Amino acid sequence: MIKVGTSGFSFEDWKGPVYPASIPAKDMLSFYEKELGFHALEVNFTYYTLPSQKSFIGMSKKTSKDFEFAVKAFRGMTHEIRDKETGKMMDNRETFEKFKYSLLPLIEEGKLSCVLAQFPYGFFPNRENMGYLSTFKEELSDIPLVFEFRNQTWLKEGTFTFLEKHGVGFCIVDEPKLQKLMPYIPRATSGIGYFRFHGRNPNWFNVPMSVRYNYLYSDQELKEFLPDIGQISQKTAKTLVFFNNCYSGAAAKNAIQMAKLLAEGSS
Repeated sequence: MIKVGTSGFSFEDWKGPVYPASIPAKDMLSFYEKELGFHALEVNFTYYTLPSQKSFIGMSKKTSKDFEFAVKAFRGMTHEIRDKETGKMMDNRETFEKFKYSLLPLIEEGKLSCVLAQFPYGFFPNRENMGYLSTFKEELSDIPLVFEFRNQTWLKEGTFTFLEKHGVGFCIVDEPKLQKLMPYIPRATSGIGYFRFHGRNPNWFNVPMSVRYNYLYSDQELKEFLPDIGQISQKTAKTLVFFNNCYSGAAAKNAIQMAKLLAEGSS
C-alpha cells in the first residue's frame, strides 16, 4: 500500500495556488482529502506544541475512515531533551505520556499510521544518544515509529541494524545535496516505508525557514523516485510519501503529480 500526502495542510499561502482563495481554515482538511484526493497527512503542528485529544478528534471527524495521520513528535521529545546548563539528558517521561495520551483518538479510530521523530542536525550517533533512541522506542511501546536523522554521520550500517532490531522505520529524505546533510538513501527497516521530500533549494542554510522549502520538483525529478518507491512498498506493509516543500503550495502540486505517476505505473 502506498499513500501520498503533504507535511501539513493549513497554510495561508496555499489559498489561491491550491485551495480556493476564500476557503476558511476549518474547511481545508476536508478539501485536502475530497478535492485534492489525498488519503494521508503528516501532522507537523505537534512539533511546536503538545496536541490535545480534542484536536485529533476534530481532524478525525473531517476525514474518511480510510484516512491516516503520521504525527510528528513534539520538540520536547527530539530537540529540547538536554538541560541547557548541564548538558545532561532531562527526564521527559511526562512529556511522552502526554503526547501518547493525545494520540488515543487516532489510535482508537485506526487512523494513526505512525509517529515521525525528526532529530536535530546536532544529534550525533554516540552511546548516550543511541541509548536515548532505545528509550524513545520503549516509551512509545507498540505505536509505529519512524526516525529522521538530519546529518550524514548516521549513514552507517550500524544505524540500519539498530533500526531493524528495534522495529523502527528509517525516514528516506530528499533534500539539497549539501555537505553534511543526509543524502537520499532508500532503505526499509520496518513494516513502514517513509519518504519525505524537502525540496532541493541550494540556499538551505542562507534563507529564512519559510523560504528554505521554496522548491517545485519537475516531472522528470519525480519520475526518478518511482522505482525506489515501488521497491520499498514491496518490502513493507505500508509506504508513506510526504512532500515537505510547502512554500506557496509546491508540496500539494508535487504530491498530486506523484500520486498520478504512481497510479499510471500500476495500471
